[in-house]
Amino acid sequence: MEQGTSRGDGGQGGAPRVPAQRTEVSGRIPLAVVVVDADGLVTHWSSGARKLFARSREQAIGAPAVDLMPVSGALRGADLPDEAYETHQAEPDDALDGPGTYPTAGRARMSLAADGAQADVLWWAYPLAGPGPERLLVLAADATALTGAAADERYAPGFALHTEFPGAELLADRLPDILPNMGPATGGRIVAQVLELGYPVLEISHHARVPVTPDWGMPRYRERQARRAARRRAAEQPPPGPAALEEREALEDLEDDLEHAAVRERLEFLNEVSGRIGSSLDLARTIREVTSAAVPRFADFAGTHLRAQVLAGEGFPDGPPDVTTVWHRVWVAHNDEPGRWDDTVPVGESIAFPEHTPFFQCMVTGEPVLIPYISDELGDRIAGQFEKRDLRPLINGRSILIVPLKARDVVLGFMVLLRRAGREVFGDMDRTTGAELAARAGLVLDNARMYTYQENVAETLQDSMLPQVTPRMAGCDTATRYLPGTRLGRVGGDWFDAIKLSGSRTALVVGDVMGHGLNSAAMMGQLRTAVQTMAALDLPPAQLLRHLDDLAQRLGEHYLATCLYAVYDPIRSELLLANAGHIPPVLVRAQDGRSALLDLPTGAPIGVGGVPFETATVRVARGDRLILCTDGLVEVRGQDIGAGLAALCESAAHPAASMDDACDTVIRALAASSREKDGRGGRKDDVALLMARLNGIPSDDVAQWRLALDPAEVGRARRLVRERLLRWGLPQAVETAELLVSEAVTNAVRHAHTHHVVLRLVRTEALLCEVADDDHELPALLDARPDDEFGRGLRVISELAREWGTSRTRQGKTVWFEQALTGPARHP
Repeated sequence: MEQGTSRGDGGQGGAPRVPAQRTEVSGRIPLAVVVVDADGLVTHWSSGARKLFARSREQAIGAPAVDLMPVSGALRGADLPDEAYETHQAEPDDALDGPGTYPTAGRARMSLAADGAQADVLWWAYPLAGPGPERLLVLAADATALTGAAADERYAPGFALHTEFPGAELLADRLPDILPNMGPATGGRIVAQVLELGYPVLEISHHARVPVTPDWGMPRYRERQARRAARRRAAEQPPPGPAALEEREALEDLEDDLEHAAVRERLEFLNEVSGRIGSSLDLARTIREVTSAAVPRFADFAGTHLRAQVLAGEGFPDGPPDVTTVWHRVWVAHNDEPGRWDDTVPVGESIAFPEHTPFFQCMVTGEPVLIPYISDELGDRIAGQFEKRDLRPLINGRSILIVPLKARDVVLGFMVLLRRAGREVFGDMDRTTGAELAARAGLVLDNARMYTYQENVAETLQDSMLPQVTPRMAGCDTATRYLPGTRLGRVGGDWFDAIKLSGSRTALVVGDVMGHGLNSAAMMGQLRTAVQTMAALDLPPAQLLRHLDDLAQRLGEHYLATCLYAVYDPIRSELLLANAGHIPPVLVRAQDGRSALLDLPTGAPIGVGGVPFETATVRVARGDRLILCTDGLVEVRGQDIGAGLAALCESAAHPAASMDDACDTVIRALAASSREKDGRGGRKDDVALLMARLNGIPSDDVAQWRLALDPAEVGRARRLVRERLLRWGLPQAVETAELLVSEAVTNAVRHAHTHHVVLRLVRTEALLCEVADDDHELPALLDARPDDEFGRGLRVISELAREWGTSRTRQGKTVWFEQALTGPARHP
């Protein structure tokens, strides 16, 4: 509601009257809500309309709107006596394509009842666009509800996007509720447009003479019409007298007001869009926000395309785009019926744009492209550049504006904006507004792009540092999970590993570098590599942690980490474990399904220094499960870690069809427990989980012999291997195994010192052979020449074995190799 300048004689002329002061309006006025179709008939009549106009819904629905309300100025071809009401639009002699093409407002004195009672009615009429039959939304209120107005002041209704009106927020919250008797599609379409326009509220203005509307085309159109009318009158009339001069001054004031309104509307639009976009650093969400912000307030259709490298998070695109550049259509928004353009311009499509199109012109020049009106001829020519699609229904007869999305002078994408026929075409001011919108969107988009790129780099680094653990190893099955945290780039210092050792043993490791981010990840990579190197030396768990602690202190004072190192011997059915400040592992017994935390000497974290570590021995049975994890899985902010460990024990005991299912069960259970206790949802710290099922190796699948330090023992070794493989039903493995064992035993007999050589065969899913002696020097793979007498043994093993390796032991060294089996291998 705007307080306008009064003109004596009921607004029919006279000197403008300046109001004495700004009038305050408190509270909120109940609104009548009426919807009118293209034929001028009422299709919706709210309870507020029934109370205000004293007509029932049955009387109103289907009746001409002009018979019920004073809205002839908003309806094409309608007519009511002029003295019945006063309507404040543009100048009366300005032809604006007829009424009903832009929001209008008025104040009317009319008879509302059979007894002749008069009422003072304020009304607003907003045109509705879209595929539905609704064409006009009318809001009306009883002017007598105003308080504090001076008797000689006249109120001209207006429209405000922003206000201090105390009831505005309540009205905004209840706007969908005042359209109660419509289907969701019709009501949603109308409400969406009203929300884009703003809320009909009461505002006091000292000088605005026309409704302030967000219709982009109208202020500029009115300005042109007003100036044209002024020039016409100036040419037809004699030199101006005082009245003409007054009228000219009033017209100039109107032009200034309209120009100010147009600029204000654009600034409000850009400020509103800036507040809506960039609410997150998610690239796809940012694009949806930017695209949807333009419809319907600025355009009827908006589609945003991004370069493939940007969407994939591959960093900044190299070079300018060309006809080979692939673009992804990330999002489309429009106010046509849902699904109207899904086949023509589907979201998610990848496309290279032809050269002779306005889209290509925008992306190679980096400048907006404006075509005020696309004729059928031009539309056919543009559509003919595209194969397998017909763009003519989308672009023909419309106005198009294409704006680039740039960052640091590089085109990352572009936005296509269209206005349908009947709406003001895009002009120079729209080009400026669109360019500003694209510039702001480009900045937000580049921030999201950089975040996505950095996150991808961090995750790639994290993935490269985590091992690819073999799910089935000698005597045990393993399953792992790594879940990145939600803070500091999703990079952390948690790690796990499963390392193959001699004697069919497996080292199981889990660790957690204190801190987060790239520094912790880099530190984790160093420590994990060190553990793998020392594990190959076959160091006992406590000694390995001692060396790891020394290494961390040499690397720097900030190297602190917890670590749990366990060695599983499937033949002896035992675990050797050492702990450096880590949370204890869980052991689930296969016999009764019970789970418990292993009571281990805790030790100090790696990097503290000067604290001894101890090795504990735990007997295990076939089918037992060992669960190692980092504290991110069990810690809950503000809760004792004991509760999380208890939940870990409980979830680990649940039976599962596979190791992967068992891991997933633990993750889900602990995540649910964390949300319930923390109440915030989302895990802050990263999580590493390693689960091993200890299958053991039966004694029937193991054969071991002692061989004297005599070259003749090489032949005996071949015979023993042949006999055992035939007993195991593996005749197809005999020939290769004899050759490999012969080479390994020959080297051991030649280099051993005082003790015997030990030969062991282990049958699992592969055939494992180990040859141990008391020489501590590891053999090296040599490139033997044709006339060399020695140096070919390891070369033969390397060529024929599936895997092979060497390791130091307390007594000396072990050379081992694995041979693939095609017969009845033993599976756990």
